[in-house]
Amino acid sequence: MSSIRVKDLSIKFRIYHDRSPSLKDYFANLFKRQRQIAYSDFWAVKDVSFEVKAGDRLGIVGHNGAGKSTLLKALCRVYESSEGEISVDGRIAPLLEIGAGFHPEFTGRENIYLNGAILGYTKQQLSVIEPEVIAFAEVEEFIDTPVKYYSTGMYMRLAFSLATAMHPDILILDEIFAGGDSSFMKKAKARMYELINKSDIMVFVSHDTNLVSSLCNRVIWIDHGKLVADGAPDEVLARYLAGRLND
Repeated sequence: MSSIRVKDLSIKFRIYHDRSPSLKDYFANLFKRQRQIAYSDFWAVKDVSFEVKAGDRLGIVGHNGAGKSTLLKALCRVYESSEGEISVDGRIAPLLEIGAGFHPEFTGRENIYLNGAILGYTKQQLSVIEPEVIAFAEVEEFIDTPVKYYSTGMYMRLAFSLATAMHPDILILDEIFAGGDSSFMKKAKARMYELINKSDIMVFVSHDTNLVSSLCNRVIWIDHGKLVADGAPDEVLARYLAGRLND
């Protein structure tokens, strides 16, 4: 059975401060063995713990910069934890930054195999799903053209089609896909809901509290990197929305 276990997770980023030295400081630094670089540490996530079990549809809410996307990227192993640990049982499909692994000089077909490898698919798996990916994205005519010549809509359709081609155990979403014309959006939304229904676990970040309420059976509220509340959607969302009104 699929599961996610997060224990005392903290993620720290080091922020370097670019201070242009004066002419005097510049020459003084020439005689020092090592220039002193000013920086500060920022905890994007701090001491967060929770567990997700098969059947859970977990929503994560919080203001911009609260640490939501950082937490998702940690679950997908994009970021390593500074402290604490994450244990994941099951195959993850991360729909975070769709198309981020595409190479502009490669054709659409070549990018299916490049980005597919990044997503964890084998060459054999990709050869099986390749025709369906191309057909769903509606880019048959341009599939052997470098993607740098694609329109934004074509690029996003191909990336979305590939990212959603297989049913994962664990689906990680940072907002619902929103790109392309109305006819493709209808197909894309239908596929998204199919993925959600067939996945063992879904973890979903969104600013749309109505959508979170409709899709999730549990909600976590993150604020300044810390877990504020974890429970039933109605209860947690009411507290979250009340907190925003009081800010």
